[in-house]
Amino acid sequence: MRVAVLNIVGLSKSLLGDHTPGLAAFARRRGVQSYAPAFPAVTCTAQSAITTGESVAAHGIVANGWYDRESAEPRFWKQSNHLVRGEKIWDQLRREVPGFTCAKLFWWYNMHASVDFSITPRPLYPADGRKVFDIHTQPMLLRDELKRDLGDFPFPSFWGPAAGIASSEWIASSAKWIEEKHAPTLSMVYLPHLDYSLQKFGPQAPEITRELEKIDRVASDLIAFYEERGVRVLVLSEYGISAVSRPVHLNRLFREKGWLSIKDELGRETLDCGGSRAFAIADHQVAHVYVNDPKIRDDVRALLEQTTGVEEVRVPQEIWGAGIASERAGDFIAVAAPDSWFTYYFWNDDKLAPDYARSIDIHRKPGYDPCELFIDPQLFFPKLKIAGFLLKKKIGLRGLLDVIPLVADCVKGSHGRDKVPANESPILMGAGSVIACAQDIHRVIIDAVKRA
Repeated sequence: MRVAVLNIVGLSKSLLGDHTPGLAAFARRRGVQSYAPAFPAVTCTAQSAITTGESVAAHGIVANGWYDRESAEPRFWKQSNHLVRGEKIWDQLRREVPGFTCAKLFWWYNMHASVDFSITPRPLYPADGRKVFDIHTQPMLLRDELKRDLGDFPFPSFWGPAAGIASSEWIASSAKWIEEKHAPTLSMVYLPHLDYSLQKFGPQAPEITRELEKIDRVASDLIAFYEERGVRVLVLSEYGISAVSRPVHLNRLFREKGWLSIKDELGRETLDCGGSRAFAIADHQVAHVYVNDPKIRDDVRALLEQTTGVEEVRVPQEIWGAGIASERAGDFIAVAAPDSWFTYYFWNDDKLAPDYARSIDIHRKPGYDPCELFIDPQLFFPKLKIAGFLLKKKIGLRGLLDVIPLVADCVKGSHGRDKVPANESPILMGAGSVIACAQDIHRVIIDAVKRA
């Protein structure tokens, strides 16, 4: 049987209702269940559990990014599928199902995955320092065909202050395009829209009503499209979103202890991870804490355990054992309290913050920064500033779009914890069996494809 898996990020049972009539009807017709989030409950970890059917100990994706001890650099939002250990679901099905093909559309770790068709966001980085929005596809020529028929991928709506429904609409259109031209056995489609608004406004905010209606329209249309073509649809989410009100700045606490190594770069401060005695790589409600100086290990743990906003401190070897996960993870993993989340901030004076702090720069920052969803409210005429930057970019000049706020209180929703209430748990719709965790979805997909 041909199957389409729609990943609607941030969706939970509590959000299904009057404002999601299409998804609610699908849930009544095909069934809906909550399951325990992956740990950490973040995109890259959850998706890797689904695509391999393995735990973090086996697939090794300990977060959306981590500190690479060999290069002494943080590595966030890398895209090579080779980072994910274990056999992938498309490789297993290709062995077991004659003629099997797979399309992987905007799921993460998409580059160089052994699928038949893939589309993923991937800017171009010319040698002059510019960043040109684009996508990467497999086969490579698919990129030109898609852009000719669908237009350019609306990259600003995929991440940043302009993030919105346009990117999910384009992804849904690309899924239809792939289906009509290639009819893959398995289509894996990522629809990120809801994640943005839930982080910006929080799950109980009145603004969420409109955002639910938007993603319901896109998802319902895609479900109907697939079902009309005889494709079985599964709908899932990776995690739910918790309301938060307290940012926790672990690196600033470490700095007070003298554990950070700070470098002056052209009058701005940057974090020298390799030279620091201890530092944190933040990822939503989880932070990997790396201790380069074994002599302060006990002190670091004691500080974490007494910090307001830290609910728990875990040791990777105790939860994952020896192996790739513990090698990549921090020496400690701090888990935030339900209403808290971790920033990567390490400076004490905003005038000395690194130039990337006020920019959309997901690869350079030593941690995830949800403030990239906002424009600094203290800026005068921010639209004029953005227009000036875009004009420079259009005529080939380089510039810095520094419009992101440094006040983390603006963030109202987060995720990452695995101990959450049922109404904040991720969901699966359309399965014929009960599941307990993200790894179980791997089996559900395989069973659906193999069904005659």
